[in-house]
Amino acid sequence: MAVGTDSKRSSFLDAYFKISERGSTVSREVRGGLVTFFAMSYIVVLNPLILGSFSADDATAKIDVLGNILPVNQVAAVTALVAGLMSIIFGVVANYPFAIAAGLGINSLLAVTIAPQVTWPEAMGLVVIDGIIIVVLALTGFRTAVFNAIPRELKAAIAAGIGAFIAFIGMVDAGFVRRIPDAAGTTVPVGLGIDGSIASWPTFVFVVGVLLMGVLVVRKVRGGLLIGIVATTILAMIVEAVAEVGPSQGTNPKGWNLGLPAAPESFIGIPDLALVGDVNLFGAFTRIGVIAASLLVFTLVLANFFDAMGTMTGLGKEADLTDKDGNLPGIGKALVVEGAGAIVGGGASASSNTVFVESASGIAEGARTGLANVVTGLMFLLAMFLTPLYEVVPIEAAAPALVVVGALMIGQVRDIDFKKFEVALPAFLTIMAMPFTYSIANGIGVGFITWVVLHAVSGKARTVHPLLWVVAALFALYFSVDPLTELLT
Repeated sequence: MAVGTDSKRSSFLDAYFKISERGSTVSREVRGGLVTFFAMSYIVVLNPLILGSFSADDATAKIDVLGNILPVNQVAAVTALVAGLMSIIFGVVANYPFAIAAGLGINSLLAVTIAPQVTWPEAMGLVVIDGIIIVVLALTGFRTAVFNAIPRELKAAIAAGIGAFIAFIGMVDAGFVRRIPDAAGTTVPVGLGIDGSIASWPTFVFVVGVLLMGVLVVRKVRGGLLIGIVATTILAMIVEAVAEVGPSQGTNPKGWNLGLPAAPESFIGIPDLALVGDVNLFGAFTRIGVIAASLLVFTLVLANFFDAMGTMTGLGKEADLTDKDGNLPGIGKALVVEGAGAIVGGGASASSNTVFVESASGIAEGARTGLANVVTGLMFLLAMFLTPLYEVVPIEAAAPALVVVGALMIGQVRDIDFKKFEVALPAFLTIMAMPFTYSIANGIGVGFITWVVLHAVSGKARTVHPLLWVVAALFALYFSVDPLTELLT
């Protein structure tokens, strides 16, 4: 009887998520979902450090215009909650293995630029408005139309650029690539480790992890990335036990960046969800004026609109789920749910939630359907209660997966005709701008503007889709938003 029940359950999952149709299996989806979670679980630690503060008296506290803060423990709880719920909803509705969590670009914008001008509830209100606009644009079909208007070569460049971007993220997070301080007396902005050496045990663990996962991928070992993350975490725990490296915490450059690979004092923590619903939808318009608040919303919308679109383009191509023109079937539903991530994230004070590029690690593990997303989402919900346990996995153990996946995604350049310079330059700038500016949206914007200009001056203006002209103009406005804000206010 139990066997028959399991068989029916498996059959239902297969039919609903189209697992066999997409050439996958339930076990692959589960493995992919787990790998994606471990690759992006750092957000539950990092998002609170960006948005939250331990005390308003700290020199580094992120205070709003009234001197209030978001407590770190509360931000951690809502970060995991929203990531879990939105990843599950996206998987069930859109049926793609693209996990969702708080976007790093938007949370930094909130902490550094928006919150100092308004209160935290008002800042989150702007995020909710941003999400509502994104959802309306998706429901009307405008967002899908823009997605389909992107030339095939630019879609390939976006995918390759995301590969370079996530590899760079992995290298930076692991300390393999570091910013060189201005006081060092050099014009070189970044370098290898510390003084040209990996210099630290955590970075050594990262290097071992990259080589190990590379070997597992070459050998086509099932679950290779997941095995690599677990094995590298064990190595990190051994290193910490012997060398007593300790956490970085901004003062120890040779310490573990996020997550200390040592046995936690406790395994369970009760989440504090007090921030859920603490939002003021229109307060910012009263406090700083309609024009200033509207410009902030415009910035949020444009960043959200194209960051997610670019990410889904790259992930869809990597998972081989796109058609010959690089379009994702049923993208309309996916864009609506992704837009709702901003509404839910802002409403819970977790910041705008969007599709995470780290989902590529789960795709590399074999994930092809929304079932992987459900697994990732359930892990995030569990993480609300098991924060001390999953923090044992240091970012240096998960970052190698990003580098390996980046190496796989960069192969999309094969679809770009570099013999045509009106194609080559926009594609090249798209790929380069993403890691160098640390933004997928910036890379897309630079690529769009260059594509339109070069095709116009080369007599091929009629081949450019009208929506591409509109979007290029919007990006030109987006890149000029700061001087425009100063001019208008």
